[in-house]
Amino acid sequence: MAVTEGQTPAPPAGDLPPMDVASRVGRVRERLDDAGCDALVVTNLTNVRYLTGFTGSAAVVLVTGDEVLFVSDGRYRDQSAEELSAAGVDARIEIVPADPDGVVAAAAHDAGVGRLGLEAGSVTWSQQRRWAEELFDGGTLVPTAGVVEELRLVKDHGEAVRIRAACAIADEALAKVRGRLLDGPTESEFALELDQAMRAMGAADVSFETIVASGQNGAKPHHRPGARTIREGDLVVLDFGALVDGYHSDMTRTVAVGDVGEERRRMLEVVLAAQDAGVRAVRAGVEAAEVDRACRDVIEDAGWADAFLHGTGHGVGLDIHEEPRVSGRSTATLVAGHVVTVEPGVYLPELGGVRIEDTVLVADGGCDRLTLAPKDPSLR
Repeated sequence: MAVTEGQTPAPPAGDLPPMDVASRVGRVRERLDDAGCDALVVTNLTNVRYLTGFTGSAAVVLVTGDEVLFVSDGRYRDQSAEELSAAGVDARIEIVPADPDGVVAAAAHDAGVGRLGLEAGSVTWSQQRRWAEELFDGGTLVPTAGVVEELRLVKDHGEAVRIRAACAIADEALAKVRGRLLDGPTESEFALELDQAMRAMGAADVSFETIVASGQNGAKPHHRPGARTIREGDLVVLDFGALVDGYHSDMTRTVAVGDVGEERRRMLEVVLAAQDAGVRAVRAGVEAAEVDRACRDVIEDAGWADAFLHGTGHGVGLDIHEEPRVSGRSTATLVAGHVVTVEPGVYLPELGGVRIEDTVLVADGGCDRLTLAPKDPSLR
């Protein structure tokens, strides 16, 4: 098993290779029969972006055997045309003031669609009833799951480059502001500085609300930064990421402010060993549950099995949390092109918490670690 350390340099965020968005609709069409439908209504906005390049907040897409219909409202008249053209997507664009579902349903009727797929994970109960009772009462509605999401699992070259660039921005931002932890900022102040540094270095946004959890707050895996002042003897959990052209990064480092004591140092050593074991377990053909077990075994051997409160990781891409999940209950098998996190942790209310996380690109012989910030916890 091989773990490589960012062997391909990340390009600047503004200098990214094009992605082959136009071919994705064809791959969806190839999946329609297996999904039991003749056409698919795409309402999940992340899936809309994946298929068309559209980045706005309102759109519905109909994929039939020979046409793509894109429906949005007047706010996106120009933007939709520009973005779909830039992505090379051949679609009929309809801009309507209201009821995009009605427009899509009429187009499906006109195309002679008998079995119409709806994305079960993004259609509400009331929307499904309207489709069944008003919009498509003469045909068969088919609940679908994963038709587009399963295509998104394996990242192509352009996607991987964007995630790598987002990771590089996060690395650089942490290096710039890390030393400020010695100056006694509040959690909120440090989170703001880290976020501003990522944006200044080219991130379009942060991937999620940055976690800065100091002292006993570190025992809360998703603590929100507050007014607590970071002080000597603290462990500080930093979980953050950058967004580049829609693609996320995700990284956690735990920093020791001064002398944190013997037991906290042991926490750092155990979690670092667990995380290293997990990263080294990642390779194409390995079950995701095996990666979880590699991390968990180290922490269990240290006597802290009950203090590892969450799964080991998750997929990263256009969503910050996506498949495949890396947990003991996962049934996924990793394949080359998956991008996942490895993030074991130990959380003890009386001492705080330690979590260390990398985003990695799965390869045939191991993985390529995309988050390269040092894991040395000391600030001095």
